[in-house]
Amino acid sequence: MHTSDGLGTASTTTLEPRLGPSMSPRQLTMMGLGSAIGAGLFIGSGAGIQAAGPAVLISYLVAGTLIIIVMWALGEMAAANPTSGAFSVYTGKALGGVAGATVGWLWWCQLVVVIAAEALGAAGLLATVFPALPVWLMALVFMGAFTAVNLTGVRNFGEFEFWFALLKVAAIVAFLLVGAALLLGWLPHAASPGLSHFTADGGFAPHGMGGIATGLFVVAFAFGGTEIVSVAAAETRDPARSVGRAVRTVVWRILVFYIGSIFVIAAVIPWNSPELKSPFAGVLDLAGLPGAATVITLVAVVALLSALNANLYGASRMIFSLAERQEAPRALKSLTKARVPAVAVAASVAFGFIATVLELLFPDHVLPLLLNFVGSTCLIVWGSALVSQIVLRRRADAEGTVLPLRMAGFPWLSAFGVVLLAAIFAVGLIGADSRAQLLSTFVLVAAIAAGAWLRRRSVAARPAMAGPGEPER
Repeated sequence: MHTSDGLGTASTTTLEPRLGPSMSPRQLTMMGLGSAIGAGLFIGSGAGIQAAGPAVLISYLVAGTLIIIVMWALGEMAAANPTSGAFSVYTGKALGGVAGATVGWLWWCQLVVVIAAEALGAAGLLATVFPALPVWLMALVFMGAFTAVNLTGVRNFGEFEFWFALLKVAAIVAFLLVGAALLLGWLPHAASPGLSHFTADGGFAPHGMGGIATGLFVVAFAFGGTEIVSVAAAETRDPARSVGRAVRTVVWRILVFYIGSIFVIAAVIPWNSPELKSPFAGVLDLAGLPGAATVITLVAVVALLSALNANLYGASRMIFSLAERQEAPRALKSLTKARVPAVAVAASVAFGFIATVLELLFPDHVLPLLLNFVGSTCLIVWGSALVSQIVLRRRADAEGTVLPLRMAGFPWLSAFGVVLLAAIFAVGLIGADSRAQLLSTFVLVAAIAAGAWLRRRSVAARPAMAGPGEPER
């Protein structure tokens, strides 16, 4: 049967439905929060403020606007065609198979780096509370534990992630309340700094546009992972309704949590303070609440592990989808009786284990490198989603396809997202750090695209090479 190239659900039979709709809508929504509220907020926020000063708020507002548009675009496509390949599949339909495979592999590379970063980040935070515990050993234990969780089945994984995400959302709300009380002078044993840090020590933007540009890429890392909602739609009951609800709730909650938290941190802690190494704990220390800094540090550990959990899920499903489309080794599409792509899970967590060994050999050097790597890859993925939505929406409208969820403001809002993304790339070329990050990402994209093209040629040539009586692959 014919498979539509538009946004309509594919009508051909594939192996992918074997994953099964085991996740509930509430689990999908909390997974979106769980994947995004992790290392980027609890650790990366301090790095962003150090890079741009209080002007990092501009970076967050710009990136936040972009992610809203991207999530709306992804929601439209995922509701019409829920697939574990998500934007990789949509890019393939819109721009060709090589483009789709490139985006899929790029996102997988991004997530395996993030998995390692979150394991090491959680271990590093826990070491501030229990210094006797080696960072590399704790990271190893964390990845082993969450590999086991991801192998138990989607329903158990989804419930585990739901409660993890709920805990850290509650903690961030409490942090915002304490921060507001501190800034308003309502805490008896802590002096309010007011907004003095927004003008002192070099002003609002001490490093100028270059600092804001560098901050944008730190922020992009922070928001990266939100798109996992579109991946998880394939294993969610009633995906059309669930995706729409998840997109709406995840977007506004993340913006409130991120913008609110960054405002409090930047107002309370100077941009050049060493307290920004653990910004949430630094704020609570200044608030004079006994034991609160330790509690928020432990919550931050939970948040990082929750994000690790969600990102390992997303990475395994993406590489599983690539294998289904013959864009990755076919062993990666094997499923257990619990409908879990176990080989894909193992492949996705392998880099994290390697990173722990590197942390043992080079303490305190691995995590900063990992955080610096993944920021601009998010922008490439988001750009592919926006362009694909424009192409597929026009195609669907021309064919008269009825879509279960339609993005408002099309095509102007989608086009604005593309323009905004192009402006971020242009601004990124100003700062030395962001420029180096962009160039390295472009090299990575070119290498992945070349590999995808060669693999497609190899796969296409296999039937012709098969001998008499030999099955075609």
